[in-house]
Amino acid sequence: MSRIFLAGATGVIGQRLVPLLVAAGHTVGGMTRSAGKSELLVQLGAEPIVVDVYDRDALIAAVSAFDPDVVINELTDLPDDVADIPASAGSNARIRTEGNQNVIDAARAAGASKLLVQTVAWDLAPGPDADAVAGLERSVLAEGGIVLAYGQFYGPGTYHEGAIPAEPRVQIDRAAERTVDLLDAPSGVVVITD
Repeated sequence: MSRIFLAGATGVIGQRLVPLLVAAGHTVGGMTRSAGKSELLVQLGAEPIVVDVYDRDALIAAVSAFDPDVVINELTDLPDDVADIPASAGSNARIRTEGNQNVIDAARAAGASKLLVQTVAWDLAPGPDADAVAGLERSVLAEGGIVLAYGQFYGPGTYHEGAIPAEPRVQIDRAAERTVDLLDAPSGVVVITD
């Protein structure tokens, strides 16, 4: 089984991925920037790794110390309220550019053989967020990685808890299950929708 470093382990999909990966026999290092979320990661079955994605040197050291076979990047920087998304486009774009590049650099430095990174399965309006998504996809494919192009999440803990959003969409638990199934997939963009 693999050693898997999961960036974004306490996020909406990360919290579902950790127990699935552990149940499949993998050892999971769950990254969070908040020391207060370490106990949650332990409860989910991960080894907590507290590091900020924007502290490149600390991230490289943390990933290298964990010595993963696989690195999964499920990081986003989204607000709690869906109505605030337009105002946070800059911070989410930054995590997809600078943050993602730091994860790639750390995966490379650690000698990880596999890289899977989250993006969206719909076209974004021209601007910083769309540019960041395009750059993320190029950088992941250049590493021989897998781009996980998710539809809009719905289900418990998502922006769409009580209603099903427009397509493309994917139920959050199904998205996590499909992600685990893709650990051995070849490089490319994989659209994950219902």
